[in-house]
Amino acid sequence: MRLSREKIIRLSHQITEVLVSSQEVEFIEDRDTIRQQVVQILTNTLREVRKRITSQKKEILEGSEEWDVLYRKYYTDELRRMGIAASPDDRRQGNAPR
Repeated sequence: MRLSREKIIRLSHQITEVLVSSQEVEFIEDRDTIRQQVVQILTNTLREVRKRITSQKKEILEGSEEWDVLYRKYYTDELRRMGIAASPDDRRQGNAPR
């Protein structure tokens, strides 16, 4: 799965709007600065996932089933590393992140 720059920017606008409408989030920066940070985080995360796949000893063709499986696994790993997703053990025990 490849997200184009346009899709990442569209996602950043949607994420920023959700944050702005939330009563639990207080902005200390302007919306555009927050949106740009969201773009940077998404871009860096996706770049890291692709880097991990291409660093495999065996060449894995993008679009193959193996590539898709690794992409999902590494993407989930990155989300866990950032504290966004629960690990499989946490989900079994009911300890999802907040």
